[in-house]
Amino acid sequence: MKIGDLGRATGTKVETIRFYEAEGLLPAPARNAANYRVYELAHLERLSFIKRSRDLGFTLDQVRELLRLADDPGNSCAGVDVIAARHVAEIDRKLADLAALRGELVRQLDSCKGPTIADCRIIEALSPMGGPS
Repeated sequence: MKIGDLGRATGTKVETIRFYEAEGLLPAPARNAANYRVYELAHLERLSFIKRSRDLGFTLDQVRELLRLADDPGNSCAGVDVIAARHVAEIDRKLADLAALRGELVRQLDSCKGPTIADCRIIEALSPMGGPS
C-alpha cells in the first residue's frame, strides 16, 4: 500500500508516518519502480501499535522501548510492566494536579458573587496585580 493508504488505515497523518520513519520507530519501506514507498502488513501492524501507544499517552521514548521489547517475543514482560507502571504513576500525578486545579476553580466560582467584573474573584485571581488591567 502507499503512504496515504497506510495513513487512512490507521488514522495517521502522512507527515506523522514520515516522522516515525525518521525516528526509527517505523522501518523504511521498500520502493517500487516508480520510487513510491510500498508499505506492507508489518508496517500497518507496527504503526497501529505506535498509534495506540501514543493514544494511551506513552511518550516516544516509551513507545520506542515498548517496540524494542515487542520485537523479541521471548523477552520477559517485566520491562513492559515497568514502563506501564511508570506511566500509570504519571497519570495519577496528572489526575491529582487536575483535581487540585478543579478544586481551586470551584472555590473561585463559589466566592464569585459580584454582579460586575470589578467584583469578580476569578478575574482578580488570574490578574498578576490582583485585578483587571
